[in-house]
Amino acid sequence: MPAKNVTLTSNIDATLKEFFAQHTYSLIGVLVDENTKEHCYPIIKDNLPEHELCQIPSGELNKNLSTCSDIWEWMTKAHFDRKALLVNLGGGVIGDMGGFCAATYKRGIDFINLPTTLLAQVDASVGGKLGIDFQAYKNHIGLFQEPQQVIVYPQFIYTLPKEEIRSGFAEVIKHSLIQDALYWPKLKEAGVAPDDWTAHIDHSIKIKAGVVDADFKEGGLRKILNYGHTIGHAIESYFLETERRLLHGEAIAIGMVAEGILSVKYSGMPQAEADEMSQFLLDTYGYHEISEQEEADIIGLTHQDKKNEKGVIKCTLLERIGKATYDINISAQDVAEGLAYYRSFKK
Repeated sequence: MPAKNVTLTSNIDATLKEFFAQHTYSLIGVLVDENTKEHCYPIIKDNLPEHELCQIPSGELNKNLSTCSDIWEWMTKAHFDRKALLVNLGGGVIGDMGGFCAATYKRGIDFINLPTTLLAQVDASVGGKLGIDFQAYKNHIGLFQEPQQVIVYPQFIYTLPKEEIRSGFAEVIKHSLIQDALYWPKLKEAGVAPDDWTAHIDHSIKIKAGVVDADFKEGGLRKILNYGHTIGHAIESYFLETERRLLHGEAIAIGMVAEGILSVKYSGMPQAEADEMSQFLLDTYGYHEISEQEEADIIGLTHQDKKNEKGVIKCTLLERIGKATYDINISAQDVAEGLAYYRSFKK
């Protein structure tokens, strides 16, 4: 089952040694960006067998076919065969794109993920979704393929800027909102600066892994993991093409607020709960202005959401905090109403 390949460890040295004692590869490559090469690679390099290193530029802006071409060229020149292994050391971009390149190179080689950001540890590296952005559309090209192993080492996140940790926290919030109402007060109390992230990471992994185990190819239940993402991904995609970029978690926070009022409208979420959730998200992530022209373009992008069917926007909404529902039809006007609700919190 997909969840069984996720290891949460406080001893990265022993975990890596154990993995490579049990697996033999013809060649090992490590994919990094400039940040993980400086801050994370030194932590693990002495516990890896002999290997090749490939560095790509960091950031969502580089998660595209051009960078994939560079990775495939590196693998080809290094003579990777089908018994080789790719180690993805990085955040969601490295995991998504490195996994995609590994899964398509010579029809597929093994890869493992060592997620180094909170966002990747609690969400992106768990569940076998791989892909890249295409033109203005996030994760538009991709496939489902499980890594051989996901090794989650919470200490990596202390190498991150505070804004990146805050970005990942949005997915921790989402997991509580869709499936664990009892955990919600703990999140609100701790906020974005708990003494120890391990409990939050473990909680999120268990929720996501449980959902993925039940519905790996996203035929039904797995769609609940998309709460906040129909509108949020459109916002992230729009601002990715501008000078005023938003981090993933910042965009998804806006999406969760906007989809909160649609949850009141379509799935019976109490207004008080929507307001409570939204206020916490605004307190955590601040307010980001969205102009009328930007709103029109964002609405257009929601029509390319991967959950849509026959031109109808399909959305995941909340019945209440802790319980999600999916495949709810919404319109462009609904998206506008959601964004108007978000603007109502502007001070």
